[in-house]
Amino acid sequence: MTHAKLEQLNFAVIGCGLIGRKRVLALGKNPPLLYTCDLDLARAADLAQLAPGCTAVTDYTVAFADPRVSAVIISTLNASLAPIALAAVRAGKHVLLEKPGALNAAQLRTVLAAAQLTHTRVRLGYNHRFHPALQKASELLGSGVLGPLMFLRARYGHGGRQGYDREWRADPVLSGGGELIDQGVHLIDLAGWFLGEFPTVEGHATTSFWDMKVDDNAFLSLRTAAGQTAWLHASCTEWKNLFSLELYGRDAKLAIDGLGGSYGAEKLTYYKMLPAMGPPEITSWEYVRGDDSWALETRAWIDDIRLGREPSPGLREGIRTLEIVEEIYRKSGYPVSVAGL
Repeated sequence: MTHAKLEQLNFAVIGCGLIGRKRVLALGKNPPLLYTCDLDLARAADLAQLAPGCTAVTDYTVAFADPRVSAVIISTLNASLAPIALAAVRAGKHVLLEKPGALNAAQLRTVLAAAQLTHTRVRLGYNHRFHPALQKASELLGSGVLGPLMFLRARYGHGGRQGYDREWRADPVLSGGGELIDQGVHLIDLAGWFLGEFPTVEGHATTSFWDMKVDDNAFLSLRTAAGQTAWLHASCTEWKNLFSLELYGRDAKLAIDGLGGSYGAEKLTYYKMLPAMGPPEITSWEYVRGDDSWALETRAWIDDIRLGREPSPGLREGIRTLEIVEEIYRKSGYPVSVAGL
């Protein structure tokens, strides 16, 4: 990357759908956005209206060739994420890359090698880490009040909609898989954030309801070298949107429920074991002011760039998450994407 003044970061966004719009809004009012890019020019032009002077294009190489652009947000379909990220880092641009970042871990390894050569910062868009209940859980965990961690249990799912099995997420060429690579990767990322590496990967994926070639449910049991277990279930047959994550220590438990919106109010409950055991002491926090995780994540990425800091989660975490996805798909008889860059 050229050593332009980092206080003058200018952005381009590639992929102008729902997530691309959230990402632009996270940049704040009158964002320093020079380009919006989408195969649908009208959609790119609509999003460009949020930024005075922004140019809408259908070819991302136009944005990458502009030396004024220092950072790129990529929020396309899964199949396009890694190829565009590779082009961005080769052009010396920092990247905020929507999860899962690629169709397979090999693609992300290629992006990582290129980013190391150009000294660009690539953050994986796992915004759930920045939800207030999860941030508070991380703070409590860091304070030591849970004691030694024993295990984590989490569920995440939605109910789909008519025609869900005919959307792009049901096409393995475009998505790389089903529910596991869609919502399940959030659970894997959060489990790794709290517990660390998982050398033991067990579980299976299955197609229980939807008429599609990819999975609609995945059940994982991941273990650290110290024997701590993360038990995870991702589902798109939940019928009522659900998010639940419980973190168990020897001295206390944390329970997070909801993510706001259709997932219900976001709430964190702290269950403190008393010396006499029995019913615990309970403290709860409920977060009703809306979801600012996108803005907080964007701020962290900008800090990565300004400080020359390794993003977390970055490409290495993204690679490990996709390695787990691939192992579960292999165990379950689903094809694993071998698409390269």
